[in-house]
Amino acid sequence: MFSGLLPHIARIALVDDDRYILASVKMTLEGEVFEIDTYSDGQSALEAFYRKQPDIVVVDIKMPRMDGMDLLQKMRPKISSPVIFLTSKDDEIDEVLGLRMGADDYIKNPFLNVFWSLVFGRYYAVRRSFLTALWYVKKGGIC
Repeated sequence: MFSGLLPHIARIALVDDDRYILASVKMTLEGEVFEIDTYSDGQSALEAFYRKQPDIVVVDIKMPRMDGMDLLQKMRPKISSPVIFLTSKDDEIDEVLGLRMGADDYIKNPFLNVFWSLVFGRYYAVRRSFLTALWYVKKGGIC
């Protein structure tokens, strides 16, 4: 389905305390060109990100040990991967706060069938923007 769109196998980090979501998403993407790393809390995800940075992070806001907002705040100084919040919370204040803290997008549940199309569409858009800015910087231009 998405094969051939990426120049390498994209590493996707999915951080959610709901094991059903972790398992169903991983099963959905098996056989595609994605490497899925799953984490049930923000602390274990952050430790893994320092060892190997993912291409994109999809994170739930409400989790034990370290919630999604704390994870984003702690990872941003060293990890530049695009972050998409996935949450059942529908409070606009949380959405605005997440985006102001540095999240690249915010998707509200329910999501199953449409979710991955949204995630990868947004991943490609963020990646395109980053590569364009990098090209300008290398050419001596101003972004």
